[in-house]
Amino acid sequence: MTSPTSPAPTLDDLRARVGEVFGFDELRPLQAEATEAVLAGRDALVVLPTGGGKSLCYQAPALVLPGFTLVVSPLIALMDDQLRSLEGHGVAAGVFTSTQEPEERDATWERLRAGELDILYCSPERLALPGFYERLVSLGASRLAVDEAHCISHWGHDFRPEYRMLGELRRRGSRLPIVALTATATPRVQNDIVAELGLEDELRLVGDFDRPNLTYRIVPRRDTSTDVYGVVARHAGDAGIVYVLRRKDAESLASDLAARGVRCRPYHAGLDGAERRSVQNDFLSERIDVVVATVAFGMGIDRSDVRFVVHASLPKGVEQYSQETGRAGRDGLPSECVMFYSGADYHGWCSLMERSSAEADEAGVQGAREELRESLERLSELWRFAGSALCRHRFLVEHFGGTFHGSIEEGCGACDVCLGELETVPDGQVVAQKILSCVVHCRHTYGAGHVANVLRGANTARIRELGHDRFTTFGLLSTMSQGDVRTFIDQLVSKGLLLVAPGQYPTLALSKTGAEVLRGERDVELFLCRRPQSVAGRTRSRSGSRGPSPILDDPDLDSELVESLRALRRRLASERGVPPYVLFNDRTLVDLVSKRPSNTTELLDVVGIGAKKAEDLGEILLAALGGA
Repeated sequence: MTSPTSPAPTLDDLRARVGEVFGFDELRPLQAEATEAVLAGRDALVVLPTGGGKSLCYQAPALVLPGFTLVVSPLIALMDDQLRSLEGHGVAAGVFTSTQEPEERDATWERLRAGELDILYCSPERLALPGFYERLVSLGASRLAVDEAHCISHWGHDFRPEYRMLGELRRRGSRLPIVALTATATPRVQNDIVAELGLEDELRLVGDFDRPNLTYRIVPRRDTSTDVYGVVARHAGDAGIVYVLRRKDAESLASDLAARGVRCRPYHAGLDGAERRSVQNDFLSERIDVVVATVAFGMGIDRSDVRFVVHASLPKGVEQYSQETGRAGRDGLPSECVMFYSGADYHGWCSLMERSSAEADEAGVQGAREELRESLERLSELWRFAGSALCRHRFLVEHFGGTFHGSIEEGCGACDVCLGELETVPDGQVVAQKILSCVVHCRHTYGAGHVANVLRGANTARIRELGHDRFTTFGLLSTMSQGDVRTFIDQLVSKGLLLVAPGQYPTLALSKTGAEVLRGERDVELFLCRRPQSVAGRTRSRSGSRGPSPILDDPDLDSELVESLRALRRRLASERGVPPYVLFNDRTLVDLVSKRPSNTTELLDVVGIGAKKAEDLGEILLAALGGA
């Protein structure tokens, strides 16, 4: 801990300590500005995408400032993960959690009294305990970092009432400077965070939300198990997360993938705590490659080498989608994000939200109807995004108030739209008019499945009984598959040309703009997806070793040596009882192989290796490289 009488540290002092401790030569964009604000004791709001280096914005100043940084975090797993990582770098950090034994908490208090800690993590609930915050201030807390700050906002996607009490700290007279950090905050949510925390003259830093190392694909769902396995097979042996909507989906899909030879387990809130921790530890320790999970999984999982994230169904909104896909490629290496969707997801979410709102309204919960309106708006925005042919990178950047710097003509080069994987349907205008006409013939009283059957000329008893086989639209799209027709209907809904009536059995109706398309007064385009081909899954040896990862197919890189170092990392991590990525991530492995250091001085030039890691692991790494 720095002495209060030491000269005020400068940004150059901080950079030197970051290099020494964390092994980074440079600060990322906006990290310098954020850390400089903390050094100056100024309030700040830092909005950086997942993997953008938010944590360093409060961890680095703690290395050079007097006192300690108090960090509020929403999950025990998140705090424990940060703690292990910091300890691996030799940073003096502690934590207060509800799972600690009394003697563990006593030991942390003793370290605080002795002035030994630079960083202390705790939950918002614990901070609300009478006298707890004041005691920490008396022991040297000199600044407050609020992680996952979007949780304080009613307009955020993950509102947590316990975060609201953080605003009381300022109202109670606390003058500790506050830095609030989040990865998912629209301009509206940013304003709410500032107001709720009582930030004054804050420096607001909003990063570039473009993640160029991520390739986004959004694909109509056909068969969930086959669709998802196609992505997993492209990344055989790599770490991945598959998100599903329901607990039973997690169980069944994990079972299907396991039957195909994938090392995976399900994760959802219905499992007991011990089982959830077991899945989480297996994933972090690389004993399994894939977790099939509900949204209960993810926050606090800091594994940086997740190479793919799959949404097997539509998420609740753009913020959730951005946060969950952001768990891929945190090490900056190429990764893939695929979302499979269907109209059933959209209607299912609508029904669930409406039921929840009705129950809350009956129970007298204030603001239930307003919350429903906000939730449906967020869902509809994502639904329109899924059914459009907009550049995925551009959309996400602009959604969070940023400016996309790529060329419209050249595109991002890293999404299905800009890679040319969406094919415009010839005569799409005519196809759309046939669908819209069929909805009119069905008198706005039937759903997408029935409309598709009529258009395809399905010879069913139901259609014959209703006399819909006599419609002029019957069989007009008989050469198309059921899946393609349903995809086109979904696109027309997402474009607002068809309306969907709420209820257990959603029915289709023509909108005003849909009528304009039907009359030829408005143009519309439809498209189909050309799916990337799956590759055969790589085989494993009896020892469970993996073939080279697709991200390491660079012919100039010794991928066998990278895999050898991965195996060494797993062994060392097992011996130390920590997840492998805590020792060093894939980016460090690639840099080790590229630079081939032969001594400790050269080893310190490798990204992610600071003085403590060089001292602890340098001899072993140099021996592994020298014997290659």
